[in-house]
Amino acid sequence: MAKFFYVAIFLLPLFALAQEKDLPTKENVAVANKTKKSKLAEPSKNDSIATIDLYKIITLQHDTTYVDTSLTIQKEYKFNYLRKDNFGLLPFSNEGQTFNTLQYGLNKSTAYPSFGFAGKHFNYLEVDDIKYYNVATPMTELYFKTVMEQGQMIDAFITLNTSERLNFSIGYRGLRSLGKYVNQLSSNGNFKFMTSYNTSNERYFLKAHFTGQDLTNGENGGIVSLEDFEGGDSEFDDRARLDVYSLDATSILKGNRYFLDHYFRINKEKGGNNLYINHQFNYENKFFEYTQPTIITTITTPAQGTIRLSRFGTSYRSSNINDKTRYNRMYNKVGATYENSTLGQFQFFIEDFRYNYFYNRIIVNPTNTVQNLLSDEFNVVGGQYTYQKNNWNGRFLFSSSISDQKMSTLDANLSYKFDDRNNVHFQYQNLSKVPDHLFNLFQSSYVDYNWSNNFKNEKINSLTVNANTQWASASLQVSSLKNHLYFFNESTVADTLTVKPGQYSKTINYVSLKVSKEFKFRKWALDNTVLYQKADQEDDILNVPQLVTRNTLYYSDHLFKKALFLQTGITFSYFSKFYANDYNPVIGDFYIQNQREIGGFPTFDFFINAKIRQTRVYLKAEHFNSSFTGNDFYSAPNYPYRDFIVRFGLVWNFFS
Repeated sequence: MAKFFYVAIFLLPLFALAQEKDLPTKENVAVANKTKKSKLAEPSKNDSIATIDLYKIITLQHDTTYVDTSLTIQKEYKFNYLRKDNFGLLPFSNEGQTFNTLQYGLNKSTAYPSFGFAGKHFNYLEVDDIKYYNVATPMTELYFKTVMEQGQMIDAFITLNTSERLNFSIGYRGLRSLGKYVNQLSSNGNFKFMTSYNTSNERYFLKAHFTGQDLTNGENGGIVSLEDFEGGDSEFDDRARLDVYSLDATSILKGNRYFLDHYFRINKEKGGNNLYINHQFNYENKFFEYTQPTIITTITTPAQGTIRLSRFGTSYRSSNINDKTRYNRMYNKVGATYENSTLGQFQFFIEDFRYNYFYNRIIVNPTNTVQNLLSDEFNVVGGQYTYQKNNWNGRFLFSSSISDQKMSTLDANLSYKFDDRNNVHFQYQNLSKVPDHLFNLFQSSYVDYNWSNNFKNEKINSLTVNANTQWASASLQVSSLKNHLYFFNESTVADTLTVKPGQYSKTINYVSLKVSKEFKFRKWALDNTVLYQKADQEDDILNVPQLVTRNTLYYSDHLFKKALFLQTGITFSYFSKFYANDYNPVIGDFYIQNQREIGGFPTFDFFINAKIRQTRVYLKAEHFNSSFTGNDFYSAPNYPYRDFIVRFGLVWNFFS
């Protein structure tokens, strides 16, 4: 079967090009002529629908949106490290670190196993994060934002069409931030290159990209004395004076991906009945490395005196710990699609997924032997039906493995659009998910962080209903989890973490309701998002806050004869107390705990945003109430949340 996939990679684009006739020879001239007519070549004061539709953003699923240079409250929410609305995510104190998840519904799953180390993947660009473009003239976007200390964040992107049918895009996101605490440096880079192409007769379409990403963080393990942080002693207002568990530990996640998605229409002219051949290829290699040159054994604090520190238990080595987990995978999908203008699309496909997850040694213990390799191959067959007509839009997919390792996916989506302001979307998902590799195998210089398991597949059932109406937007999710995988601390010794993977055989039921509504009165607006969620379980495995809310009161107006558009306001954020998961840097992931609650603290942010032509400028005083509402704010039980800080940034689009 593998040989069939490899042949398809090379033959499909060559065959499509052979079918193309009469390629234009003066495409650049045509694009230049279009540029002269484009209003975006000379931006006007007000954005126009007639211009933005020449600058298209296309997803892998062929959904199309347009470049948007407006300034809205949603743009304020997206002006952050992830470049998207991070409601339900709680950032750590330094930019570029991990996030604690407040909304369980943000976790997305597939039946295939993933690498693991999920706490390090929030800023790792996945396949669905990559967008493709079709633009009338070259377009550039520059993003800049200040950070906590000694550094900055930039995100530079340019896209251009060399012809109406061939686009190239390139972007780089870079971050360096020292942070306020000891050993908290973030130094991250995300490079991406994308291209899209279609033949003049529109029989062949191609999307491809390459990503090279490296995410490096200092891992201090959190602060040692919570009393020093919470006590209000002015000595510790300089956060670098607080003792941390590790002075020089570092984690690195690095990966490269090569991706290709293309299809070819068999019949020469598109009509009521069409037949396509589809192929998708994805090769990725990555590694996660944890290094710790020095192991601290004791430390002295004013509040607690001398403390014995063996944070992660006994180590095989006295210094220079270097744990490195390597991973590569290759995925191929080949299918045939029949399209009927009345009935919709019917696709049948086969998938080949193979991986290697490995270390360079075998560990032999008195009680067990920890192997150095996980390697397997999945062969999957499936079908998908897509229907889009009038106000209905549906997609129904089922796939199941035919190899020894069993897995399956049932994913049903149905949408109905009442009018431009009212629509509803239903999704049902049933997964038999293969465990992520980190749960089944891990090796470390720390003795208790070595395991080899054979966990059962996770069973995930989830129903989601999204309603966007002229009155409010609401999202209801009901999920049932069985054989849920998680990490826990089995150590009973204070200040010691012996984190292990576990599987919960009983059923966990989860329900959430999120409602969003904006109220407007003249130039004032109040934007509200409220989330209620609850987990029904016999043991505390899935821990979430019952209430999460974000409320923004803001004022908007045009100034200086409408040359400048201004928005200013205050955002209030809050989540109720709960036993939040704690972060473990050795495994780059979170583990459950029931010793310490966090939450119950309000945060207020004051912002002033302005738009001048195609440039948006952002100024924010983050968590300005931190100095007078008490030092009880945490992102995780041992990791304080951010102090008050003023930050500045901008997003600049220009067209040429």
